Amino acid sequence: MNTLDHDAIDWNKGGGLLPVVVQHAVTLQVLMQAYMNPEALAQTEKTGSVTFYSRTKKRLWQKGETSGHTLSVESMHLDCDADALLIRARPAGPTCHRGTSSCFVHETAPGVGWLAHLESIIASRKGADPASSYTAHLFSEGVERMAKKVGEEGVEVAISAATGDGRLSEEAADLLYHLLVLLHASGAGLSDAIHVLRRRHRSD
Repeated sequence: MNTLDHDAIDWNKGGGLLPVVVQHAVTLQVLMQAYMNPEALAQTEKTGSVTFYSRTKKRLWQKGETSGHTLSVESMHLDCDADALLIRARPAGPTCHRGTSSCFVHETAPGVGWLAHLESIIASRKGADPASSYTAHLFSEGVERMAKKVGEEGVEVAISAATGDGRLSEEAADLLYHLLVLLHASGAGLSDAIHVLRRRHRSD
């Protein structure tokens, strides 16, 4: 977790409070919005767990202090005017008090962030009864079979694109799914592949 230059923050614009948006560090889903004062920010940096300032209770409150649904900080980023803060965090359970993952929408991560959500579902199937799900069945067959499936799905994507059969999206979805299963079974993950892509992009 990075630390911030507290002296650079414009606390005056918000009357001593800094608006904070919390985003899921993996799926990038926006989870919640609240406020920090200098003490809350210092406590967050000290513990690594997001702590806010409650405008109604007039005190610090650590997210999850009663529910256990804490937010573990991965990174913090001030906006260009240094008067708002973005925190990327990993939630332990639902973020909203209503039991949903986000306080804004009652759905899982949007866009490509849903791939990370799918990855967590795949991980939860490992070790399950092979008869209970296709994913568990793939895990039971081993990496060699998974690798073969990725090859088969890759060929089907290429054929669909070349023939224009209208199934390219479906075939690409099959390839992505099987690739995520293979990555997890091999001790890797989507984030590892993204890290390589980022490194290559910086070297261009």
